[in-house]
Amino acid sequence: MKKHLSKFLCIASSCAILTGCFSTDDAPEIAKGTALFDNFNYQGKDSYYTQNPLPDAESFYTPILPGWYSDPSICTNGEGDYFLVTSTFTYFPGVPIFHSRDLVNWKQVGHVLSRPSQLVNMVGQHVSGGIFAPAISYNPHNKTYYMITTNVGAGNFYVKTQDPFGEWSDPIRVPEVGGIDPSIFFDDDGKAYVVNNDDAPDFKAEYDGHRTIRVQEFDWKNDKMVGPRKILVNKGVHPEEKPIWIEGPHMYKINGKYYLMDAEGGTSVNHSEVIFRSDSPWGPFKAWEKNPILTQRHLDPKRPNPITCAGHADIIQTAEGDWWGVFLACRPINNRFENLGRETFLMPVKWSEDGFPYFTQGDEIILMIQRREGVTRGQDVTFGNFSDNEEFTDTILGMQWMTLRGPATDLYSLTQTPGYLTLKCAPVSTRERNVPAYIGRRMQHHEFDASTRMYFNPADSTERAGMLLFKDETHQLFMAVSQTATERNISLIKVDGQEEKVISTAALPADATCFDLKVYSDGLSYEFVYSIDKGESWNILATAIDAGHLSTTKAGGFTGTTIGLYSTCK
Repeated sequence: MKKHLSKFLCIASSCAILTGCFSTDDAPEIAKGTALFDNFNYQGKDSYYTQNPLPDAESFYTPILPGWYSDPSICTNGEGDYFLVTSTFTYFPGVPIFHSRDLVNWKQVGHVLSRPSQLVNMVGQHVSGGIFAPAISYNPHNKTYYMITTNVGAGNFYVKTQDPFGEWSDPIRVPEVGGIDPSIFFDDDGKAYVVNNDDAPDFKAEYDGHRTIRVQEFDWKNDKMVGPRKILVNKGVHPEEKPIWIEGPHMYKINGKYYLMDAEGGTSVNHSEVIFRSDSPWGPFKAWEKNPILTQRHLDPKRPNPITCAGHADIIQTAEGDWWGVFLACRPINNRFENLGRETFLMPVKWSEDGFPYFTQGDEIILMIQRREGVTRGQDVTFGNFSDNEEFTDTILGMQWMTLRGPATDLYSLTQTPGYLTLKCAPVSTRERNVPAYIGRRMQHHEFDASTRMYFNPADSTERAGMLLFKDETHQLFMAVSQTATERNISLIKVDGQEEKVISTAALPADATCFDLKVYSDGLSYEFVYSIDKGESWNILATAIDAGHLSTTKAGGFTGTTIGLYSTCK
């Protein structure tokens, strides 16, 4: 049952017009300079899922983590537990960690980087800066989990824990490891190595995107790098073709051989995954003649339900002995654009006759329906058309919520007015590279509805609050209630580059303080509506708003779009 039993809808239309939802006796007290949010409801409605139902209980949809969950990395402790992490860039908390016992049913159990001491120098970074490509590994020799990553503003570091469901250590810096995308490989002889993307030899790049993969021994007993660094791959699989951005490396030892798997081709439509093999972790590594082992770049862009940009993978052997892999990819609408960012996919790994793992070969396409024999899909899954209804009844935010560049705990509260999220009208804008009063979650479907009920009584023309769709500092859509010198209004504001443009505006009753805000998405466009009578009647604020404004195609960057609640006085 809803938390506030005394709430009631004004029956007389005049009451709704004058007070906005409720009588003044029933409405919560709104502190000066704050906005109160009673709820946030999100419902996925993608047509693909309704038109393609799963055939049986052992089938599942991929992406297993829809929406912006990029650069996935996976590990197991060998006892049936699997852990998965993804990038968060400048969002806080950093690096969500998911747990599964069967690779199909996943549950987020926390964040690896949950404290400000683990996420330094975030202020001042673009939203696509911050934390790149976390890699999670398990060391059986000391029963410890490691997550190593890049903070663009502070260099490479790792954290560790023996309890992945709990807190992780403060960062341990590895200044010897340059570049980006480090990962740790624990060999069965007790030694360990860090492989990563780094500069061209002698820092002399022959072309834009010329990179190397390097290795260095890691002394895990003393938490330090030791010995020389060595280049394992220069340029990529076919150096003569000037391949770009060899990155995201992972090393494995399988049947006595060492495998080095890397992304290649950049993160856009030419993305791919490639594989090398050696008798030693120091090389030489020989590329498989049938590379790439994963890509969709050569397929017809007009194919139904295209999946593009596939790459940046990690593979794992299950307790049953079969092999699976996670990787990132995108799902553009009609191959035009998407706002969901790079998502986490899961599919089985095959093996060639000459002993190389691969996901796809030739014209094989990535299928959105997969099946794992013997594994039953549960009720609470991370994929398909799910809903998320937040009532803000807890004293801490749910794991789906994020802030920008810091915890923002001085700007929001769940205890100031119990049952509501209180946001201050902070003198910080989401157009700045700072910590605004914005609480957001990932968009996870092309087609969705999202709504909230807000109580807000702006004191002057600087205070604005409402629902924000945020791609980056220069690409946003803000459905905001505000006050001018003469009237109260609701507006759709488009942030485009350095400009704020009012797309549409409507006058509100002068003393209205309760507002239901809703956005509908069909993937290609948005419609914004509002109500001041608890949803008895709805008014269109703006329709047919181009969703492409918030896409990576338009804005660039590495994140997807988030949606949430925002207030500002700037």
